[in-house]
Amino acid sequence: MAIERKARATWEGDLRSGAGRFDLDSGAITGQEVTFASRFEQPGGKTSPEELIAAAEATCFSMALANALAQEGHAPTKLETDAVCTLDQTDAGFRITTMQLTVRGEVEGIGEEEFEAAAQQAKAGCPVSNALGGVEISLEASLA
Repeated sequence: MAIERKARATWEGDLRSGAGRFDLDSGAITGQEVTFASRFEQPGGKTSPEELIAAAEATCFSMALANALAQEGHAPTKLETDAVCTLDQTDAGFRITTMQLTVRGEVEGIGEEEFEAAAQQAKAGCPVSNALGGVEISLEASLA
């Protein structure tokens, strides 16, 4: 069973002085603005593709980790995941080069090593992580 999610982006004008907006088909986000400045300078209340990818990675990873822990009989009380998506200039142009994940968990009945192993398993199985195949994804995991 394939699952499809849709978004629509509209851009008007050139890259530096133009502006865009996007909507998610679910209606969860509508009319969200994006500009050159929000991507390459200061956000100013707007977002960027990289911020959205960071949000997708943090969310997907958290869900994968919750599932991995629950399958081992240790459903988490709480997981907090921070994701930092880095856009950098390379010889081939601007590229997303790294994604840094930091997760803190409240999980009863397991130690740090078991939590770290579950986090690594979640990273390997997260569909968003897999979609970012050319990006170095680092992970720090700790119990609260």
